Amino acid sequence: MQQISRMLTKLFQRARLEKPGQVDPRATEFTLSLLVALYDRSGTGYVKIRSAAAALIALSGDTLLAKYRAFFQLYAVPHGNTALITRSALRSLLTDLNQIPAIVGESCPLSCVEIATHDCFHGVLKSAIVEEKFLSWLRSEPAVLLWLPTCYRLSATEMVSHQARCR
Repeated sequence: MQQISRMLTKLFQRARLEKPGQVDPRATEFTLSLLVALYDRSGTGYVKIRSAAAALIALSGDTLLAKYRAFFQLYAVPHGNTALITRSALRSLLTDLNQIPAIVGESCPLSCVEIATHDCFHGVLKSAIVEEKFLSWLRSEPAVLLWLPTCYRLSATEMVSHQARCR
């Protein structure tokens, strides 16, 4: 927890420099509380860095493609001069991301993760997939992660301004 707290402090200090006045002074505290609620429900005082990073990526304001690429980089394993994501790593990613809607009572059962993993690896004979296959699968908006593009679209529309008048 201390390591994550230090990383969040640095992250929000940089954000304050880039966008003065737009970062709440308690951002580190609030974000750490959210990560604890997501990944340490039993109160062990331990949150996996990779899980915390996945949540921060998912909740960031970046584009969906940038988020998807970041997920791949975070969970992939090196394989020669390329990187691959295994079934086990995909299962971990989906389980970690599934904790975000679960905090508001919208999670799906573990079987959703298994079904999604099977769907992603459908027709794949190897034990791992390359980034392009992973990205292609995510672009198909699998049900287990449907909340992610939905939230992205909602946040993107907040910035839209129309010059129309209603009567």
